[in-house]
Amino acid sequence: MNLKTTLFGNVYQFSSLKDLFAKANEEKSGDRLAGIAAETVQERIAAKEVLSDLTLADIRNHPLLPPEEDEVSKIIESQINEPIYQSIKNWSVAELREYILNDATTGEDLKRLSRGLNSEMIAAAAKLMSNLDLVHAADKLEVLSKCNITIGQKGVLASRLQPNHPTDNVEGMIASLKEGLSYGIGDAVIGINPVDDSVESVKRLLHATHDFIQEWSVPSQNCVLAHVTAQMKAIEQGAPADMIFQSIAGTEAANRSFGISASLLEEANDMALTLGTGTGPQRLYFETGQGSELSAEAHFGIDQMTLESRNYGFARYYDPYIVNTVVGFIGPEYLYDNKQVIRAGLEDHFMGKMHCIPMGVDICYTNHIKADQNDIENLGVLLTAAGVNFIIATPMGDDCMLNYQSMSYHDVAALRQTMKKRPAPLFEQWLEKMGIFENGKLSKLAGDPTIFTR
Repeated sequence: MNLKTTLFGNVYQFSSLKDLFAKANEEKSGDRLAGIAAETVQERIAAKEVLSDLTLADIRNHPLLPPEEDEVSKIIESQINEPIYQSIKNWSVAELREYILNDATTGEDLKRLSRGLNSEMIAAAAKLMSNLDLVHAADKLEVLSKCNITIGQKGVLASRLQPNHPTDNVEGMIASLKEGLSYGIGDAVIGINPVDDSVESVKRLLHATHDFIQEWSVPSQNCVLAHVTAQMKAIEQGAPADMIFQSIAGTEAANRSFGISASLLEEANDMALTLGTGTGPQRLYFETGQGSELSAEAHFGIDQMTLESRNYGFARYYDPYIVNTVVGFIGPEYLYDNKQVIRAGLEDHFMGKMHCIPMGVDICYTNHIKADQNDIENLGVLLTAAGVNFIIATPMGDDCMLNYQSMSYHDVAALRQTMKKRPAPLFEQWLEKMGIFENGKLSKLAGDPTIFTR
């Protein structure tokens, strides 16, 4: 395996595949914080050149984190389809990229190919792609998933309605929920981040959202984004949960810092099947984001983009209903500015889609990052063009509980109208019935939450 090249008379030697992957990554403040980033643009170009010539077999035969040392690696390795892998193992990373982008390659071709790839191979291809490459490639893939309704269809932009409240006040949460629904938001999930993730609080919020969904026959799913163990206890005590949520990471050690393991997630999946209120077949919701492994001091010298790809390999094993990266949420220590946030959002979406998981994005930023609302609107347009399964929306784009900036209810409406996208079919039928939509567009009633008091 060659890890050396010469550019303009300068020799660039990379110490390992892990070192090469990190230095071939686009500029990220998190990689620089970890001390693994390329020192110069020239070194980054050299790393990309060396990476482009490596074969897929080189990557599989030199694991960045061996399966015998890490259960995430073990799960990713266990999913590889051997006949498909054997047919492509001698492809270079450059050839993989060209195949993905080739006009003759369909989304179904990519789904089949995906079964023979591991997460590191997918990350390697993404490192060689431009932003437009990432948009074009991801848009080829239609990944459908179903809990109570199906999302992911071509031409559909679904959304998570996030009616958070700073004190978990049910009346305040319901008021925000009504406003979101009145803009046509909420087909992917009505999902609440609780301030208090005690079992009693989780039960109260699950009952409130479930009762509202039942009263108004809303074709959606409810979820409270507490720790998985709190949700499981709430469900055991009779709380109506359509899905179970958990944040995940790309290494076993980082998952342990979240208080989870592969076996715990399997137990949660079984509980969602037997005691959950979702019709399925998919009943899990995972959230990710570049940099979480570095926060947990569990990155093992692997760059944050590759670790994020490993998240999706891990998630794929559980066949989730939805997965989303929260891009820009952690802060400038991992994604410094608007350029890095936009790049990470496009990378994450592409890598998720290439794992054939139903991929969404929380297009967001914290107030100490070098970005603003225009930047995340730009990313919203790019991801909508890329066929993102869903995005997250909050009242006025300002989450009053998590204290970060996201897309607003009316931003989703504007993206649908501008980019010729629709809500999920069953949800759109309900919106038409409620008078919120007329002929595929928002009606004069749109944005009026009092329709739910009549």
